[in-house]
Amino acid sequence: MASLHKKNYDFLKRLLRFSKSDCLCICKEKIKETYRNVKRDRFSASVVVVCTPLGALLGGFLMETVGRLRTLQFGSIPFIASWILIAISTNIPMVLVGRLLAGLATALATSPAIVYITEVARPELRGSMISFGPTLASFGMVLSYLKGAYIHWRVVAWFGIIYAVVPIILVQFFVPESPVWLVSKGRLEDAKKSLEWLYKHEAKQGKLCAAEAQFNTIVKENEIKLNEQRKSKHGGVSTKLRAFLKPTGWKPLTILFLFFSFQQFSGIYITLFYAVTWFQEVGSGVDAYIASILVGVTRFLCSMVNTWLLRRYKRRLLCIISSLGMTLCMAVSGYYTYLIKNGDRSGYWVPVLCLLLYVCTSMVGMLTIPWTMTAELFPTEIRGIAHSISYSMANMLMFAALQSYRSLQDFLGGSHAVQWFFAGVSIASAVFVWLLLPETHGKKLSEIEEYFQNHFLAVGAEAKTKKRHAQRRKQRTDKSATEPLNPKTMQNV
Repeated sequence: MASLHKKNYDFLKRLLRFSKSDCLCICKEKIKETYRNVKRDRFSASVVVVCTPLGALLGGFLMETVGRLRTLQFGSIPFIASWILIAISTNIPMVLVGRLLAGLATALATSPAIVYITEVARPELRGSMISFGPTLASFGMVLSYLKGAYIHWRVVAWFGIIYAVVPIILVQFFVPESPVWLVSKGRLEDAKKSLEWLYKHEAKQGKLCAAEAQFNTIVKENEIKLNEQRKSKHGGVSTKLRAFLKPTGWKPLTILFLFFSFQQFSGIYITLFYAVTWFQEVGSGVDAYIASILVGVTRFLCSMVNTWLLRRYKRRLLCIISSLGMTLCMAVSGYYTYLIKNGDRSGYWVPVLCLLLYVCTSMVGMLTIPWTMTAELFPTEIRGIAHSISYSMANMLMFAALQSYRSLQDFLGGSHAVQWFFAGVSIASAVFVWLLLPETHGKKLSEIEEYFQNHFLAVGAEAKTKKRHAQRRKQRTDKSATEPLNPKTMQNV
């Protein structure tokens, strides 16, 4: 207390050297500068997602025009430009424009990557391969934290160019184009070559090898699609718009909007984007940069475990466990942050531990599963554009959540209150999952489409589906029992 009074006395003594008007001017300028720094920090953290909707929609158009892999390569161009601009920047606007280009490039490349995996991966591996994307993102975050802690930021920016150039080379020389897209463009010979490369280690299925069998399946599906388009009375754009008005269109879109809303405002990405600032404001005394590296490593390790969990356990169960774990971690962390702010530092390490556990529990379901479901919930006819819309929607919600972080602190009264707010949203997300989120683990795409034709609430949906299937089997059994064993003989008699 004595040292605190001495600091206050020295501060007042310095103020007395100035006139009253000078003191007011100094205070006003200091407040304005602080406000500008906070506003700039908040915008720079979230500006990377501003261009995401544009990039996702542009990527959806390019995927159908020039192909999946070529779109991935085009995405590297703004990525390279963004890092060059950041590396040579001399002012804040140059850095912000560089981050805008990075956001555009990320969205431009993400959608074709997910669509490509969906089209070339085997059904039993599709979910795990899509969920492996967040694992690689977690690894990239660890590298970013490490480089940010020990290397000058301009050097880090120059390093970023390597991560854009290497994929261009690998895709150009080692990865074949999607056979589904090649067949849709009439390039049948190229599609056969692509499938032969993808299935070169597969065993033969009867008389046809796996590549030929898959080629015949893709060709038949493409012919069915073309026949449906020719029979339709509406144009291509009109048909897709009308598909969104069907239960298989608006129901999954509504569910994904709510799902991503709970994901973003439960604090998952806020704590990741503001990792260093978070530890500084909690007041735990732990080095913020070392703690942020621990967060990145924890997320990376847990994401690898999550890839295994998604193959074994149901999605609804994982999301509920994840939400309840996040609730507990944020509630406890908020309580100890409140004690630290009031001078009790006996549990200074608890907020750090709680955030690491929060990252672990979020990786179980709420951070990863919403992104994987954007490719599962929609029917084939609108899957591409619906995925782009869902991805854009998710990133707009991310931008809103990141922008609201400082405002939430001011409105709720500090870091501890924000953590309790995240705990409240997390428990609400568990209720949402129980009520509305459909189970897609082990389900065929046709079964998911049938689910939305008949259900919206997930509670009791599985029991109703089993009952309906039992009734259908009974009807088929009764029908076969009433039919004559030899209808031709009966007709002759």
